[in-house]
Amino acid sequence: MAVLEGAHFVAGRREVAGGERFHAIDPRTGAELAPGFAEASEEQIERACAAAAQADAAFAASAPTERAELLRAIADGIEGLGETLVDRVAAETALPPQRVLAERGRTCTQLRQFADVAEQDAWIEASIDRGDPERQPLPKPDLRRMNVPLGPVVVFGASNFPLAYSVAGGDTASALAVGCPVIVKAHPAHPGTSELVGDVIRVAVERLDLSAGVFSLLHGRSHATGAALVRHPVVKAVGFTGSHLGGRALCDLAATRPEPIPVFAEMGSANPVVVLPNALRGRGVAIAEQLAASSLLAQGQFCTSPGLVLWVDGHGGEAFRRTLRERMLGAEAGPTVHPTIRAGYERTLQEVESLPIEVARGTAKASAATDVCPALLSATPADLFANPRLRHELYGPAMLTVACPSAADLLSIVEALDGHLTGTVHGDGDDFTSHAPLIAALRRKVGRLIANGVPTGVEVCPSMVHGGPYPAASDPRFSAVGSTSVRRWVRPVCWQDCPPDLLPPQLRTEPGTNNNLTG
Repeated sequence: MAVLEGAHFVAGRREVAGGERFHAIDPRTGAELAPGFAEASEEQIERACAAAAQADAAFAASAPTERAELLRAIADGIEGLGETLVDRVAAETALPPQRVLAERGRTCTQLRQFADVAEQDAWIEASIDRGDPERQPLPKPDLRRMNVPLGPVVVFGASNFPLAYSVAGGDTASALAVGCPVIVKAHPAHPGTSELVGDVIRVAVERLDLSAGVFSLLHGRSHATGAALVRHPVVKAVGFTGSHLGGRALCDLAATRPEPIPVFAEMGSANPVVVLPNALRGRGVAIAEQLAASSLLAQGQFCTSPGLVLWVDGHGGEAFRRTLRERMLGAEAGPTVHPTIRAGYERTLQEVESLPIEVARGTAKASAATDVCPALLSATPADLFANPRLRHELYGPAMLTVACPSAADLLSIVEALDGHLTGTVHGDGDDFTSHAPLIAALRRKVGRLIANGVPTGVEVCPSMVHGGPYPAASDPRFSAVGSTSVRRWVRPVCWQDCPPDLLPPQLRTEPGTNNNLTG
């Protein structure tokens, strides 16, 4: 059975540092959980980065089968932790065991999918344009292009998904798949979970005889640890899932480096939902039930929770609003994954309560230290235009509803929105065709457009887009989920008129290479 020691993993070495320690907090009781974890030292950060730089060239040149084997070994190792991992995640986050098991399954599925991506090697997107020395008036050069790994990547663990978006989550798996060494900054809310998973990766790297610098895990509660990693000159990219404040700070920090680097930050979303007249009239109550259930999942701690609901008044809107109110305000209180989220939720509600809108809060009795009660907010279109805060995420089990006097008002609101991860439209009959301009406007604001569903639930597959225009994400061209997410960690290189010996194997076409690429 794995024993927690409060350990960092620096290039294959388990290190338990001294100094002041911090602890995970049990969200149900507020009690500190053993062991304590120390802040990574400057010296540890430097060694982790230096080891990643040393491992970079060899890992980038490693065989696809080696990287695939690594990812599958990590998945096997995580499953092999059994109840030890499930119990620790539950203790640090208050997530129920079934939810932990589901997230563990998603994490291991991701790892194995990225193993397939690594093995297939299609992410290199090789392209060959053969030269023509006889072309007039100028000879055509021989040009060959493919993607190559960026280099060492820093991944910040997310608080709300302690497995799927953390130490061995999608960012780490996709970066390892293309040959980028990874340094993980563990989230301080679940350091024990991070240590358990980090040790699995360390063991897999060692067992496969890869360079130890392929993976390091560092703990830290202060912003200084993450900032030092982002500033380090060997780091070539950053992956982050979290708040807009944190993501924007990392983007700004990376932009001020002597060599600016990309930060791929997924920063949350209000995930607007539009209910069109025919759907509202025909099944408004059922839609309200569905949306409330989606909003209340895990106390609203999904970045895809529906937080803004829009419709045109009338058409059965009163029954829709009444059902939403009953389901939201009648729901039980539940714990957030750590105290900071509860504090942020309460602070947000205090902010909006000072605005000229209606804020109704549930009255369920709190039983856990971090329990939060759901809230339903109601505003007018004029309120949304006058108060930009209402057009952005309310993280937690809160939903803002807006009944619009006309379809024109509904369209105006959608056109005024900033970027979001998702946009959902409920429609029946001719709703979609008669509101085509509105749907087109919503499509411009989101990374994923959903018809007659809910935004929670992110399928891990090549067609998924988990991203969107700013401020939902820092770069709308990329997804943080699915096989295409590897594109964040690569860059294209072109070889011009290079002899075969200078070309990577994937771009050689001489006899005996088994390379059938044509251009």
